[in-house]
Amino acid sequence: MKKSPKMAIFLFCCGGRNCTDDLKVMGLARYYFSTPRLKNNIKLAYLPRGQNLDKIRIISRRSSVVEQTFHKRRVGSSILPVGTMRTAILGFGKEGKSLLKFLKKAVILDQKLDTSYLDRLDQFDLIYRSPGVPYNLPKIQNAIKKGVKFSSATKLFFDLCPGKIIGVTGTKGKGTTSTLIYQILKNSGKKVLLAGNIGKPVLDILPRADKNTFVVFELSSFQLQDLEKSPEIAVIVDIFPDHLDIHKNMKEYLGAKSNAARHQKKSDTIFYFKNNLLSRVIAEKSAGKKVPVIAPNDLSKNKIMAAAVTKHLGCPPSIIEKTIKNFPGMEHRMEFVYSNVLENIRIDFYNDSASTNPQTTAAAILSFGKNQVTNQPSNQSLILIAGGKDKNLDYAPLAKALNKSNSVKQVILIGENKEKIKQALSYAKAPVVSAENLISAVKKAHQKIKQLINLSANQPITVLFSPGAASFDMFKDYKDRGSQFKKIISTKP
Repeated sequence: MKKSPKMAIFLFCCGGRNCTDDLKVMGLARYYFSTPRLKNNIKLAYLPRGQNLDKIRIISRRSSVVEQTFHKRRVGSSILPVGTMRTAILGFGKEGKSLLKFLKKAVILDQKLDTSYLDRLDQFDLIYRSPGVPYNLPKIQNAIKKGVKFSSATKLFFDLCPGKIIGVTGTKGKGTTSTLIYQILKNSGKKVLLAGNIGKPVLDILPRADKNTFVVFELSSFQLQDLEKSPEIAVIVDIFPDHLDIHKNMKEYLGAKSNAARHQKKSDTIFYFKNNLLSRVIAEKSAGKKVPVIAPNDLSKNKIMAAAVTKHLGCPPSIIEKTIKNFPGMEHRMEFVYSNVLENIRIDFYNDSASTNPQTTAAAILSFGKNQVTNQPSNQSLILIAGGKDKNLDYAPLAKALNKSNSVKQVILIGENKEKIKQALSYAKAPVVSAENLISAVKKAHQKIKQLINLSANQPITVLFSPGAASFDMFKDYKDRGSQFKKIISTKP
């Protein structure tokens, strides 16, 4: 039998300052050339400085030359080939659009453009999956079995980023923690970029990063699920069940989060909350230095985590303290909206629309057992508005918080899962009513306010919008939901 000719891939490099990391260049090439007989025969060649070559040549022993033309993207030290490879972007939201801008050319596969968009996956060599498209979809897994290579903007960024990545993940609190770490580093004079759901798409900021840059990257389970690298500094905030409408089970969700630690080296560092069991479980998977952070179970814990990380990075204590003290909080996360005074009784409205699971709503309820300024015990009446799209979560923690709190005078439920929550709260001591929508819920809250005033309780009243569920049953996203709440309460009843 006639043997196939041995193939070799030559990567041509000018040897300039932007392409000196030979190992990174060759590692990236092996990633894209997945055929074993090719990826094991990659060689690096150099051109005189200043010359450019936009081709990778596949040369056989027969001296025949097959040329494939690729777009060459110079970022740091890596060359990204896409051209004649059949490349697609799966999902065309914020991150998908950023990918297209970066790659210049790719086929778009999106359900808004084509309802059968998942039926053509095996027609491509390389597919960049957006976080909004679940990795565990059967058609994606079948395409992987057929040899289709899947990547993502996150994986690409980890391959190409020349700076130090601080990866922050958890169920809730990662946005606040990421923002605080970023602000403290910035105020300390460090070169720092913020990426993820709260920052810009990572590929948009990549050209601004160099070896002296810190990149604070908020990482979701959907970004982590197929990630094969871990950040040099991993930060694990509180972990509890979430997104079980997308992940097959809690094991898969925890496995995705664990990729923030799983691939760390001994020289890397991981910070985690010592009093959170699942945070500890993830930290144990790291080969790096483990730094336990002890913090109370209240709204201050993410500030304590940010302080621990930035102190480790050499930020002055005075700047850490000042930044945290002046931090205004984040929109839709326990956001104070406004106060009103009715018959000498103060009425406060809080927007916590970013709460999309029962544990965060439970934490919000218990936080109002303390004065929000002095942190001392507080006597007040609390009206909770909750509910939304279900994520296959257990609402027992919410019932437990309601029984523990003496403040909640009424729970008003809205959304797709209001009956499920109502059933879970059947043994809670707070009265529960339902409303058709958010406007109706706010009206019911105002009615309850009048009742409490008529009782002459003379206690301040707080209306807390903390849904504990996803927003997609009635709103575009949690931001839209929070904005709608603020708009409604700004209108006089």
